[in-house]
Formats: sequence, C-alpha cells, structure tokens
Amino acid sequence: MKTFIVIFATILFAELGDKTQIATLLFAAEKENPKLMVFFASAAALVTASAVAVMLGKLFESYVNPKYLSWIAGSGFIVVGIWTIVKA
Repeated sequence: MKTFIVIFATILFAELGDKTQIATLLFAAEKENPKLMVFFASAAALVTASAVAVMLGKLFESYVNPKYLSWIAGSGFIVVGIWTIVKA
C-alpha cells in the first residue's frame, strides 16, 4: 500500500497544472462539450499514456540500469524546470 500511495502522490502532484490538465480544463470550459465526456476521455487518455509508460519501463529495465533511468529522468525534470524559469 505504501508503494501505491507514493506513486499516486508523485503522479498527482506532477500532473497538477501541467499542459494536459490545462487542455482538459479548456475542453471542459466549452459549453458544447459534455463534462462527463471530457472527464472520461481525459481519464482514458491518461490511463493509456500510463500503460505505455509502464510497458516502456518494463522494456527498459532489461537493457538499462534503473539507477541510470532515474538520473536521466531527474536530469530531464531539472532541465525542463530551468528552461521554464528562463522562459518566464
């Protein structure tokens, strides 16, 4: 259960305010879009994206040390953060 909570919290906070959430907000703000449809479509897209990430993670674990993947992912987040700050 601890692993579930850590993954849930990490993904939830990573997704808050990102471009996916903003796109979903924009779809929901359009009067002609049924809100329940926006919710289910965006949820299905996130589930599909997560499934692809899990499959790629499984594939990579056979070829790349998870420690290196963590370094690459962490470096990517830092680069994006710096880029975001510079662009602001």
